[in-house]
Amino acid sequence: MRAVVCKELGPVENLVFEPNWPDPVPGKGEVVVDVKSGSVNFPDVLMIQGKYQFSAEPPFVPGSELAGVISAVGEGVTGYAVGERVIARSGTGAFGEKAKAKVSQLTKIPEGVDFDTAATFMVTYGTTHHALIDRAQLKPGETLLVLGAAGGVGMAAVELGKLLGAKVIAAASTDEKLAVCREHGADATINYSTEDLRKKLAELTDGKGPDVIYDPVGGSFAEPAFRSIAWRGRYLVIGFANGEIPKLPLNLALLKGASIVGVFYGSFAQREPVEGQKVIDELMDWVRTGKIKPLVSARYKLEDTVQALQDMSSRKVTGKIVIVP
Repeated sequence: MRAVVCKELGPVENLVFEPNWPDPVPGKGEVVVDVKSGSVNFPDVLMIQGKYQFSAEPPFVPGSELAGVISAVGEGVTGYAVGERVIARSGTGAFGEKAKAKVSQLTKIPEGVDFDTAATFMVTYGTTHHALIDRAQLKPGETLLVLGAAGGVGMAAVELGKLLGAKVIAAASTDEKLAVCREHGADATINYSTEDLRKKLAELTDGKGPDVIYDPVGGSFAEPAFRSIAWRGRYLVIGFANGEIPKLPLNLALLKGASIVGVFYGSFAQREPVEGQKVIDELMDWVRTGKIKPLVSARYKLEDTVQALQDMSSRKVTGKIVIVP
């Protein structure tokens, strides 16, 4: 099969396009999926660099989330058959023509849901569902600030925040990105390249501050955002797309009665599989009924995977992008 291969941990530029990589073979309890769409996620970059919480031993085909059609089943597989359309949260393999996945990593794609949509909503919307509903317990009428709002998880937070009845303030680095956020439900926006984040937050919340802060970026905007948080506010630590892990003064949490809340969806789904399945079921219903729909802003050929990863890493991407083998 054709595949993009990580032969040694390091920068994404070291990835190698292989036109004749061996096809995966399903083991017990596994299937092979012909990949129709592979989602590009920030953790993929970290895994290629050897910096993610979960590691893979080179050589491996990166790409943690995909949608496609089952082409082979291994011993003991029940509930899934050749020819079925599925999402696979496989951890690796999405950036190739075929990928292997455990049955526990599969979800059937409902009728009417296309492969690009299916491939791009589990990680971003799963993370956000877990963050806003379970970890933050966001309530209707509360104010949600989303940093990095035009990215994959950021856009998911804008959509789910509105679905849950919150007032959503989207913060991003360009007016073009903020326009897209407004199209997808943001009530107000902040361009933190040209506006003072704290001053604008005070203006938009009548000095109260946001009840929940959703931060997948980290870096220099974390502290000013946290300094603006409302009494009993919840600051959600989603990730560090900026590359810098911020250090927050803990006295701020004391003064505001605020909580700093970690969000690690992958570990949650592993440790609490019953609750994790409930998240998947609800999200799948929302996708099927059109309550949520990921924005897929670009599709890349398999040969252009490095460019896709670079574009996402440099925050040139709005919403989600996919690799189409």
